Amino acid sequence: MAPIKKDAEDAKKEAKLTPEQSAALILDYLRKQNRPYSATDISTNLKNRVTKTATAKLLKDMHERKEIEGRAAGKQIVYHTIQDEADEASLESLQQIDAETTRLRDETIALKTEEKELQKALRGGGASQVPLSELTASIAALEHNKAEMVARLSDLTSGDLKPVSVEKRERIFAEHRMWQRAAAARKRIRGELWGVIKGVVEKEKWEETREELGLEF
Repeated sequence: MAPIKKDAEDAKKEAKLTPEQSAALILDYLRKQNRPYSATDISTNLKNRVTKTATAKLLKDMHERKEIEGRAAGKQIVYHTIQDEADEASLESLQQIDAETTRLRDETIALKTEEKELQKALRGGGASQVPLSELTASIAALEHNKAEMVARLSDLTSGDLKPVSVEKRERIFAEHRMWQRAAAARKRIRGELWGVIKGVVEKEKWEETREELGLEF
């Protein structure tokens, strides 16, 4: 027995969606994926239940109603759900995390270097020249620093920090590049200023003058 007209043309292609249903389907997809997508990607990933043309129009309408966010990405526009500000790490928090991570990394390198030196001293017989009390104190300090770093790294990697939106990350990078350019410009100005000063100050007073002016290179 032949299938009933291919199951009524696959239930009329899963029953044609209304514009409201299509918009709800797209919004639900963006919320579940939680990342930017173009109209073409969304239509394809939804197996063309909403055509590319309809998807592009619905996305544009939702963006104008401020139901979603959109931004240019090359020659196309990508859209994503609006991020809750309460879930985003502030710029200050990001800077603090970056500074703390850098400090912990530097401390780790210093501790590893100290550990290698102690091991080298022990292997080379130099331990006899180091008082036992000093070695004990060094080991205790290393253990304390290790425990402190583990606790801080645990806070940073606990998962309590929410992901940062693409827009905020790009803004932070832009500000970082701006301050880098400003720092480079100030360094160049200091160099030019010092060149002028050296031309009018006796060579014997260069170091004294530089310290008085607080110039660093």
